[in-house]
Amino acid sequence: MLTIKEFTQTVGHGITPRMVRHYHEVGLLPQPERSEGNYRLYSDTDVQRLRRIVALKQQGFQLSHIKQMLTEQAEFNGTNSLLSQLQQQYQTVLQRLIKLRQTATALESLLGRDRGCQSMQADAIAQLRLLEAATQSAQSLSEDLWHHLDAATSDHPENFREALQQLLPDLSQRPEIEVDVLSHLVLACGDVSLAAFVRFSKGAIKAARDSLQRGCTVVGDVPAVTNTLDQTRLVHLGCQWTTLLENPHISSVADAEQTFWQATDSQERLCQLIDGNIWVVGYAPSILIKLCEAVSKDHRQPALIIGLPLGFSHAPAAKRQLMQLNIPYLTVEGTLGGGLLAAVAFNRLAASLIEKPDCHCYLG
Repeated sequence: MLTIKEFTQTVGHGITPRMVRHYHEVGLLPQPERSEGNYRLYSDTDVQRLRRIVALKQQGFQLSHIKQMLTEQAEFNGTNSLLSQLQQQYQTVLQRLIKLRQTATALESLLGRDRGCQSMQADAIAQLRLLEAATQSAQSLSEDLWHHLDAATSDHPENFREALQQLLPDLSQRPEIEVDVLSHLVLACGDVSLAAFVRFSKGAIKAARDSLQRGCTVVGDVPAVTNTLDQTRLVHLGCQWTTLLENPHISSVADAEQTFWQATDSQERLCQLIDGNIWVVGYAPSILIKLCEAVSKDHRQPALIIGLPLGFSHAPAAKRQLMQLNIPYLTVEGTLGGGLLAAVAFNRLAASLIEKPDCHCYLG
């Protein structure tokens, strides 16, 4: 049995005795046993319940909602009810994201205009000022005004560099090569927020340049990735390329996953290709997981892993494993990714070596 001080220290996460007493008052925690001296005493069951409360609170649930969930969990053995509650919470968050994405898209259409289109921008700002405060957002612009603004787009090609300067966050502290990769990734998917989720390990750019200069082999997980690599530049650098899953009929993430697990020689081939090579994984999360296991358990050493597989559970898990390893990597947090983005990231690293062979900005 634990005292209230020991109880809070065991759970951690900033929980204090005062918070515990409040949770007793509102019914989130049952009243504890008492010692002979009338001190509160807590069991392992109490620890587990408080940890569950902390976890749900960190997910954005209100205390009243948490109490209801825990009550239902006790009544119905928890599993189905808790999943249902989490699914409802997810749908609520998703709807908020959709609305925010719509507003962000409208703002991007305004702020991302190059000089050729900015002559029309003043009209939009003027109309925004006339909107009532309750509805004031770029999303509220009328279709007629958008039609007026978009009229200038047919007069000239879009200047993507100017648009990115307006929309990207401050990247002045990042190496020039890294900024170039981020910019091309944003242009490849059309989502400016992607830049906030891209992760370079320390030394990733140097590792890429050194291994390409040595003429390493570049391994794509599926043909769609390998075929998107800039093979002309690879020839110029004296590098080879190959594909782990050479089935030309793989057309989706599901196909890639199934092929990897069904092909008896794929895992053996993966082990043969790891050391000293650059891996570009844009489809199958299981391939990235196996790469991470080979590094952590068998001490294999790839030159660089560009890990951007797709998926909603295995892919984020694979990327988290990758970011815990002491090897050079480039990845994107969460579910974002794909074969095109993986190939774009590699192609820009290869291009930077050819275009700026003497650049050392990444060593700062």
